[in-house]
Amino acid sequence: METLWRLIQDPNMQWIFLSCTLLGLSSGVIGCFSYLRKQSLMGDTLAHAALPGICIAFMLTGTKSLLFFLLGAGAAGLVATFGIGWITRNSRIKHDAAMGIVLSSFFGFGIVLLTIIQHGEYGNQSGLDKFLFGQAAAMVGSDVLTMSIVSLSLIAVCTLFFKQFKLVSFDPGFARGLGYPVALIEQLLMFLMVVAVVVGIQAVGVVLVAALIITPAVSARYWTDKLGFMVVISGVFGALSGGIGTIISSLGSNLPTGPLTVLAATALFLISILFGPRRGLLAKRMLRLKVARSIDEEQGHKERQLEGGATL
Repeated sequence: METLWRLIQDPNMQWIFLSCTLLGLSSGVIGCFSYLRKQSLMGDTLAHAALPGICIAFMLTGTKSLLFFLLGAGAAGLVATFGIGWITRNSRIKHDAAMGIVLSSFFGFGIVLLTIIQHGEYGNQSGLDKFLFGQAAAMVGSDVLTMSIVSLSLIAVCTLFFKQFKLVSFDPGFARGLGYPVALIEQLLMFLMVVAVVVGIQAVGVVLVAALIITPAVSARYWTDKLGFMVVISGVFGALSGGIGTIISSLGSNLPTGPLTVLAATALFLISILFGPRRGLLAKRMLRLKVARSIDEEQGHKERQLEGGATL
């Protein structure tokens, strides 16, 4: 407890804790709409597609600035999104197969660029490979400030356009009939997904950031049937995952924050599977026992009625 209290009082720990908590909160909120629109793989695709954007941004600027990395990764994510759309529109390849093609090709290109940088004449390329698995402890004050502003902006946009996002997620045809620009709203959702993926790469990494977006949303689905509550619960689960992962990584030596954050999200998912009030395994088991008991009581009542009729 003394070690934990000392860590909490550390200003660097406070900044990292705040940024990872806000990152989990915004990722959980955005992930709900991606999950409901059955685009869970899209987050993984955009995360892997962001790697070449990060490498190109570093090669052009020569600095390891999170802002430049955000711009490069965001541009690469948008190119990947348009690439998926172009493949599905101009061929018979289905959407999931197109995402797999884009994911593998962009990630392979990023690994090639990363190898070129590591063996090239770049003086400060050390630590660039940490974007594969994340390194929250390496964030400086400007990185934390940028991540916090972007995360709060994502939450604000989702709050402002919640009604539109809800309509497009559940019934885009009805939304189109009401006069909403469905294509524009879908592109906005995709852009927010790109931003959420890009901003989480520094802390969680390219490989694991998709799990931080999807896992809280899936966990929240076990606790409610209403989208508003689902978004709130998913955000809380994401924030808890970020906070717990940061604290556990700080208590140990050389423990990575990103993987621990994902493991914390997975633990919350397992708790949701077991104890969810509507879809949890325990709730389903109790419902089966209740139904079986009511059936047994009804059969027993009918048997008693038959026996009474036979006696008469």
